[in-house]
Amino acid sequence: MSEDKVTMTDVERATLEFVAQHRNAYLSSQGRAGHILDYRHLGGHRFTTTLLVENFGRKTGERRITPLIYGDTGGEIVIVASKGGADVHPGWYHNVLAMQDVTVQIGGQAFRCSWREPQNAERRAIWEFMANLYPPYRDYQAGTTREIPTVVFQPGDEVEALKA
Repeated sequence: MSEDKVTMTDVERATLEFVAQHRNAYLSSQGRAGHILDYRHLGGHRFTTTLLVENFGRKTGERRITPLIYGDTGGEIVIVASKGGADVHPGWYHNVLAMQDVTVQIGGQAFRCSWREPQNAERRAIWEFMANLYPPYRDYQAGTTREIPTVVFQPGDEVEALKA
């Protein structure tokens, strides 16, 4: 598996329009719409929390805003780089790895965050927590040979909410 190669999965292709509408609703409503979604139709839960991660293309420098499911563990924000179970990591994940810190928006509040990847027992505990939050993650992991990464954000200063 090439860490640099980013391809689109069938899951991504099928959800491109939904993801764009979700991101746009989140941004245009200043977080009042889009923070909580009903993912029962995908095997998830009725009240699934989502955030926005601002990242910049590591090659292009292009600004991107990515909506993702998140959890909160001990005051830290946790996300999963699942890419729908693809055999390669998502582009946003590669971009975050290339950044020192990122802006994360939850509802109407945005924060500058540092990030880290949990390891060993902490990673396993966070994976279990997130798989309970969104059960399809288990199927995604079963469908790929890569270990799906988890990323932990430590919120810092509050900043202005993201804009399109």
